[in-house]
Formats: sequence, structure tokens, C-alpha cells
Amino acid sequence: MINYEENIEVKGARVHNLKDIDVTIPREKLVVITGLSGSGKSSLAFDTIYAEGQRRYIETFSAYARQFLGGLERPDVDKIDGLSPVIAIEQKTTSKSPRSTVGTITEIYDFLRLLFARAGDAYSYNTGEKMVSYSDDQIKSLIKSDYEDKKINILAPVIKSRKGHYRELFEQIAKQGFVKVRIDGEITDIVKGMKIDRYKTHDIEIVVDRLKVNPSEEIDKRLTESINTAMYSGGDVLMVLEEGLEEARYFSRNLMCPTTGISYPVPEPNTFSFNSPKGMCPNCNGLGHVYQVNEKKIFPNKKLSIKSGGIAPLGAYKNSWAFKQIQTIGQRYNFELTDPIKKIPEEAMQILLYGGNESFEVNSKTLGVKRTYKIDYEGIANFISNQYKEAGTTSIKRWAKEYMDKVACPECEGSRLRKESLNFKVGEKNIAELANLDIAELAAFFEDLGNKLKGNQLKIAEEIIKEIKTRIKFLLDVGLDYLSLNRSSKSLSGGEAQRIRLATQIGSQLVGVLYILDEPSIGLHQRDNNRLIHSLQSLRDIGNSVIVVEHDRDMIEQADYVIDIGPRAGKHGGEIISEGPPEDLKKHNTLTADYISGKKEIAIPQNRREGNGKIIRLSGCSGNNLKNITVQFPLGKMIGVTGVSGSGKSTLINETLYPIMNAHYFNGVKKPMPYKKIEGLEFIDKVIDINQSPIGRTPRSNPATYTGVFSEIRSLFTKTPEAAIRGYKPGRFSFNVKGGRCETCQGGGLRVIEMNFLPDVYVECETCNGKRFNRETLEIRYKGKSIADVLEMTINEAVGFFEAIPKIYRKLKTIQDVGLGYISLGQQSTTLSGGEAQRIKLATELSKRDTGNTFYILDEPTTGLHFEDIRVLMEVLNRLVDKGNTVLVIEHNMDVIKMVDYIIDIGYEGGRAGGMIVAKGTPEEIANEEKSYTAHYLKKELHMAPVDH
Repeated sequence: MINYEENIEVKGARVHNLKDIDVTIPREKLVVITGLSGSGKSSLAFDTIYAEGQRRYIETFSAYARQFLGGLERPDVDKIDGLSPVIAIEQKTTSKSPRSTVGTITEIYDFLRLLFARAGDAYSYNTGEKMVSYSDDQIKSLIKSDYEDKKINILAPVIKSRKGHYRELFEQIAKQGFVKVRIDGEITDIVKGMKIDRYKTHDIEIVVDRLKVNPSEEIDKRLTESINTAMYSGGDVLMVLEEGLEEARYFSRNLMCPTTGISYPVPEPNTFSFNSPKGMCPNCNGLGHVYQVNEKKIFPNKKLSIKSGGIAPLGAYKNSWAFKQIQTIGQRYNFELTDPIKKIPEEAMQILLYGGNESFEVNSKTLGVKRTYKIDYEGIANFISNQYKEAGTTSIKRWAKEYMDKVACPECEGSRLRKESLNFKVGEKNIAELANLDIAELAAFFEDLGNKLKGNQLKIAEEIIKEIKTRIKFLLDVGLDYLSLNRSSKSLSGGEAQRIRLATQIGSQLVGVLYILDEPSIGLHQRDNNRLIHSLQSLRDIGNSVIVVEHDRDMIEQADYVIDIGPRAGKHGGEIISEGPPEDLKKHNTLTADYISGKKEIAIPQNRREGNGKIIRLSGCSGNNLKNITVQFPLGKMIGVTGVSGSGKSTLINETLYPIMNAHYFNGVKKPMPYKKIEGLEFIDKVIDINQSPIGRTPRSNPATYTGVFSEIRSLFTKTPEAAIRGYKPGRFSFNVKGGRCETCQGGGLRVIEMNFLPDVYVECETCNGKRFNRETLEIRYKGKSIADVLEMTINEAVGFFEAIPKIYRKLKTIQDVGLGYISLGQQSTTLSGGEAQRIKLATELSKRDTGNTFYILDEPTTGLHFEDIRVLMEVLNRLVDKGNTVLVIEHNMDVIKMVDYIIDIGYEGGRAGGMIVAKGTPEEIANEEKSYTAHYLKKELHMAPVDH
């Protein structure tokens, strides 16, 4: 009898490639699921256990609520017992909204807003003085003490620095019983029909009362009434003007500048939110950046004339209104449409860009008369800006963006907030300055803040500071001390996003929950691995069950229980090949066990490549946290860029080097981070970046369509005799367009049956039986196989089948070489794991003919890869370098780092303490570098065996 309080019992799981498996997972333990990439780890953890947990949760809702949520499909499993509420922390779940930041995800920014609203000091944005606010009684006492025995005017400000004649306003004031107003410093009587110069800016105050201050009771009563009236008319602000003086003194119930009288509304948490109209900068709507038209993109080549397409948005000359207007501008400023753009006068260029509105006369030489022309032209730059702001469709917006640059908002300088919000301070810093600090610096600031606050301020802030400190501590525990709160969640790596969610979950202190994590160690340096493992163990220790899909050796060795799925990947996987404590794993004869126990290992190369002697030299890089560094990349070698998380690796490679190279070889438009110069680009002829983003987001995308091999296969089918007789074109063999596809399921192979109050059910299309094509298309056969049969083949089968067709064979062979022989050609991209998707991208690039002078950039290519997969991948990359190409990998995995020829180690820490080159050279040279964290772990990997150079 199984005790469900101690175990989760899964019976008969058949999702994706799982082979009807039964597995027992102990509760309240740290359980690692490992195995080759594509063996079925995620299918068990996410698509079976998590999917069932979610489904059961939604089942608890009423039928009415469920119809809005859309039901969840029941995973293909006989039963799961002992399941607790499930929370999945995946890599793909962070918001891609530009308004989402590290601060908003972790809720630290919400607490900061509360802190500033309740305990912040306001300062004037005009003079920098501390703002003051008074109660009516305080105002009365101040007037009585400061103006004793003096004659004063009590004024209510109604207009401040605005244009207009204000006739209606004066009539309104007179109706309220007031007889005098002060206009621009002059007190005058209100007369009927009174108005002032409408084109000048004015300050207008109502004279509420004139009196001599003395301690009598009568004056006291009169002051009280006058203050009330002035506050009512002046919007909670009044002014006191002593007779004979020019300058008035301001008093306000709100926060107010004592010198200039500007007032702020009472602060509330929304005042500090860049997602609320009360707090956001009005110019950029709280995004921190705006799009500005870039002249160079409008006139990319100034040697061209307007007629031959020199104005990129307009293209070559057409008989249209826009070109007629440009001709008119040409007559006014003496240029022809055939003149090169660089010869057009500057004044005319300004009109072309920003428009103009004028009439002018031209003497017609042939007719001997004067002709009047009118320029009424919006300007290309203005037109593009307006299209971007007001466009109804995404495509027009995208078109306008092509001619614009993303720049920091000039008004808020990227801080996202309006100026009033930025002038509230706590501990001498405003909220934007705190959001810019690294988490480590923020922790230090809050440690010290208690000493800076006094009295009531400290009482109010105490609880809020406690909450903020707790959350900061969890972020530090998962190794994210280098991030800042204003870092956009779009720019986070999969591992970072996952660790932020992990920190938030630890902060929530839930108990009895089943957490499922997908490779949380991605993007984490070995140094921070122990902190991550410790965080997971603390989740377990408070009474939660933790399942981690992971390949990391440390994580496997420190787990309580390890489940190994295999023996191979895809169709050849999906079985439990070992389960038990880590010590038991080593006794089994599996690939994972062999690598963990050391029977198998990824061999260290006998010698390091010398390269071709040429280098690319990048000088003066200062983007993000880079400290004006100069880096040399030796060509013809495999280069590893290493360093702790947040040290600046991605900034240097993905944000600086790649955009420069992409712009040079392919006219890429992404703006690189600041740098001074780059030398040596002439030594290579193209750059290829292979990153971790998914290859397709729809079930219609598959490896065959992504790699382009399907187009070749379709062309091959059109050349069969039967297809030629019927006149079939390649489109006939596409399941995405009408003609050859099955119209019942529109080429999907599945039909959705909508079930009210129950999950939608996907059934095989009864017309084509899941083949995706109609009967006529399936009658065309090549070597006895129809196009649908080809899509069902695995890559390994297809390599043999298409051996005689070089174009197809070459593409399929590279997919097989990167270790993906087990996937089928028509497998939906959405079912591929992260590691598989990246290797398909790699295979697509490898199948293109390389020149021996290509520069490949791979960002953490080992994501989702098992030790054996890494060995296969490294063989492929080594073949590339042996042909003369340069491969640069950004990597934390020691199995890769020990195999590269040249390492650039960036550090010393993450965030502001990073951005410097710690060491560079071969792995053996780096291993002896005392200050490098990477060296410490590399030494262990190399066993410091002597290596030939």
C-alpha cells in the first residue's frame, strides 16, 4: 500500500514519447529528473505532472467560470495520486511587455512606491528647497507672528503664467463679490468688460482681503474667514503680500515651494508608478524611451538623387503629389530632382524633413509672366512620426520604425517618471536612483537607511523597509545581486527570469506545494550554483516538494532523489532507466551514470589551435557596466567568453560586437552599445548569431520548414512524372496553402472539437486521417512514399532515403550530426525542447556553405543539453573551426570551457563591480589566474594535466 502523503504516484504516462511509464516521486524532497536532451524529461515533469495539477485546479471552478478560462487538455496518463497544488517555474514565462521590470516582477518596486508616498521628503524642482505644507491654523499663526502691525493683502492665485484675455474670468470674480485683482504684480479694480493682452503670459490673483494684523479677536476671526475663502478660490494655495513690497509669500495646504509657490498634489503610491498617468512621464508615457526619426535612414546614400530613390521612404520617382511638392520646393531653393542629395541646400533639406508653408513667385522665362507657387508640405520626418504615433495597423507602425531610432526620453532622461515624482527623496535618493542601483547596492542602502530616518518617518517606514529587505535577501540568495530594479524583464535570460520567480516564491513562504523548475542553473556561473541549490533546499525544508529538470552535475549530486530517463532521445527514449538516491545512480549502467562516476568524460584536446594569426580588435567598449575595455578576438580559433553572471559578457558580445558586425556585413539596424573603434572586420566575410529563442510558435512550424529542406523536398515531388503530367507546382505539396492540403482540417492534421464546459478535444481529422493533404496530393509518390510519409520519417530514416539528392541530403545530414536524428521531419516546433530548437538553428546555419571565414556567435549552446549531447555538439563546432572559421561561445559549462582554444574571462563580479577583463589566454593559462572565479573551477576540470602547445 502506497502512502500518498509521502509519494506522488504516476501510472501509465504516455505524453509525447513517454512509453507508458510508472514512477514514484517522494514528496518533500529535492528530486532531479535528468537524461539526454529529448528523452522525455519535460514531458514527464511539465506536460504530465504540472498539466494534471493545473487541470485539477481549474476543475474546482464552477462550470460557468471554466467556460471563460478555456479548459485544459487532460494529459495522456492513467492516474496520478498524491498530487499537491503545483507551481511551475519555467524559462518562457516572463512578460515581454516594456513596462515589466525586475522591480515590478519581484514587487520590491511596489513597496518602494509605498515608502516614498508615506515617508518621502518633497523638494522643489525649481529651487531644490524642501517643500512645506501647512494646516489653516498654522498659516494663521505664521501670519500673526510674521506680519504683526503690518498691512497685508491676502491673495488667491487663479492664473499662473498663461496667455489669454480672461474677460469671462474677471466677470466671474466680480460676481463672487470681489472688487480687486492683482495682474502681473499690479493691484487694480475690476471694471465691467475688463480684459488684458491675450498674447502675453499673465499671473492673476484675486485680492481676497486687505487688513492690518494685530492680536485682536476680531482680526483673528477675519483672518480665519479670509484664509478659507482664499484657499477655496486658489486651489488650496494662498499668497500674503505686505504693502509696499513686490514679493508675495506662499502658503499651501498641499506640498509647496516656499519661494516660487509651485505645489505638488498629496503623494500616493501611484505618484511613483510609471504605469499610471499620475506618475508616468507625459512625453514617453512611462517607457523611458521615445522613437526619433533618423535622418541617415531617410537619406541612406546622399550620392543618389531624389529621382533615383535617394529618399528611402518615398522610393524612386513616381508621378505623385509628394514628388510634385518636392519639385515645387526645388524651384524655390534652386535644385533639381536629378541632383545628388548632398548638393541640396541645407535650408531645403530642413523643409523636406520638417515641412513648410509658404507662397512664392517665379518668373517664367518662356511666357514672360510671374507664376505663384504654394508650398504646403508636412515634411517626411513629421509624416513618419505621425504615422508611428497614430497608425491603426502594426504594419504601418513597423514601416515607420524602420526610419526611427530608439533614444532615451529627453524629458525624464530614461527614468520613466514625471519631474514631481523624481523630487521626492528618501535617504537623499529619489525612487529612480534606487531603481538604478544593483540589488547588492540596494541591500546596503536599506541596511543603512534606519540610521538616516528620524521620529515619525522611521515609525512609518519600519514595516515597509522590513518587507523590502526580505525580498532583496531572496534575490541575493539566488545569485542575482548584479541586476537592478529598472532592468526590463525582456532583457533577462531564461535562467535569470526563472531565478527571479524562484526568489518571489521563496518570499511567499507557501507550504505543501509542488514546485517544478526547468533548468534553473542556465546562465549561472559555477560559483553561484551552491547558492541556487541552497535556495531550492530551503524551499524543500519548509515543507514543499521540489522537482528540477536539470543536467548540472552539482545539482544531481546534491539531490535527495534522481530519476534518469532514456536510454536515448525521441522515439528511443521515454523510459525510466534508473531512479533512487544519487549514490544509487552511479551503480547503473546508463549514460548519465557513466559521466557522473567518471567512466566517461568529454576529453580535453591534446593541443590548442594556433589560429590564423589575424585578430579583430574592439576598443573602448563602455556599454552598461563595461569599463572602457579593449578586447582582441583571435580568428581561426574557438573562443570562450566566461565570467560570473552579470559581469558583462552579453553586453560585450550580443550588444556590442554582434550589432557592429551585423551592420557591417548585412546592414543590420540595431544600434551597438558605445565603443570607440573596431579593426580587423576585413578578415572575415559574415557573422552568424545562434541564440536560444524558439524556432516557431505555431504547430505548423516544424524542423523541415525551418531548415528549408521542405522546400527542396516539395520541388523534388513536382519533378516526379505523375506530378509533371498533372501540372502540380511546389505549392501543391504545402499544408499551409489551399490546393494540396486537406481543407477539412486546413492542413493541420487535427480537428478541434469544442466541448462546452469541458476542455477542447483534438481528434485526428477523419477526412485525411492526420495526413494533412488531400487524396490527389497523396497519390504522388517518390520511391513509393507520399509527401505525408516523408514528414513522418525520422531524420535518421530520411538521411538514407534522400542520399542521392545532394541538396536535401546535406541539410538532413547536418541535423543528424548535431544529434537530432531521432526527431521526425514534421514534428511540431512547439513540442521541441529548448536545446533541440537551438541545435536545429545550428544545423540550419551549418548546412549553408561556409566560406572558411565565418564568425559564429553562440550564446550558451549547452542549454538543455546532457553530457553526451555536449560531446556531440563540441564535435560539430570543432569541425567548423577546423575549416578555418571562428566560433565564439558565451558559456558557463566547464565541459565546453576546457575545450576552447582561447578564453576571455570578464569580471571580477557581476553588475557595477564587473565589466573588466580579468584574464585572457588558453584554458591552462587562465587556470593559474588567482583572481578569476572561472579559474578555480577550470583547474579542477583540467586536472592541470600537462598540455602540448
